[in-house]
Amino acid sequence: HVELVESGGGLVQPGGSLELSCEASISTFMLRYMAWFRQAPGKERELVASITTGHITDYLDTVKGRFTISKDNAKRTISLQMNSLRHEDTAVYYCYARLGADEWWGQGTQVTVSS
Repeated sequence: HVELVESGGGLVQPGGSLELSCEASISTFMLRYMAWFRQAPGKERELVASITTGHITDYLDTVKGRFTISKDNAKRTISLQMNSLRHEDTAVYYCYARLGADEWWGQGTQVTVSS
């Protein structure tokens, strides 16, 4: 079992920035695929950004150029730097990890973009 603990959510004004972090209970080097998902009220959960063991990244079209996902294997963490935040980025953000057929989710952290 892998535990994922998110931190860094909060309230921010439009145009502002936040950085989310997710700490894993095992080495992130072992977790071949890690990602951030989000779920807004009344909407389905969607993939925001992902990163592989080889640090290959992918992003939801609406966050490209604004969000950056990164991984620090020494700290067992992945991060999501979010810039130029918009009202529509408001959601609960979840950390996700997959290894083979096993997958794990964090508990989620709320991000609210509001003036």
